Amino acid sequence: MTMLIRRLKTEDLPDLARLYVQFWNEASSLKTMKETFDRLKDDPDYIFLVAEENNTIAGSLMGIICEELYRTCRPFLVIEDVIVDRKFRKQGIGSALMQEIESHAIKRDCNYIIFVSEHERSEALPFYRSLGYDPDLYRGFKKRLRIQGKHSISERFADRERSPE
Repeated sequence: MTMLIRRLKTEDLPDLARLYVQFWNEASSLKTMKETFDRLKDDPDYIFLVAEENNTIAGSLMGIICEELYRTCRPFLVIEDVIVDRKFRKQGIGSALMQEIESHAIKRDCNYIIFVSEHERSEALPFYRSLGYDPDLYRGFKKRLRIQGKHSISERFADRERSPE
């Protein structure tokens, strides 16, 4: 087997959508994925990586370089959407993807890398620890907006502040 870590291409999107179904258990809109990818693929602050194993997309992740205004104003990297196909897990694919995204962060002089993992994914914790990430040093928070037709708290407050016309 030969693994290749490379940038995501438009023709990879159907395979990426298949991987997301494994993770989220719901389908993605290929049309919307393509529109979004076409808009972001040339932005140097968005890094979309895939792991290819025997001409099959076996894993993927996304990194976003964010600018910082604190201290020396060094950027940081946010990692999102880390996924490895179930049949390719425990073969070093996730590690290779994480090492590659870290190399991008180093090249861009990032000060640190942050990401969150779903609480239920307890099996991922030893993996991230093995890569040097310490979940005990910081506490991450994530808030989903507009889930199942509900408004976020900030949207509810904004509704109250609007004056009637």
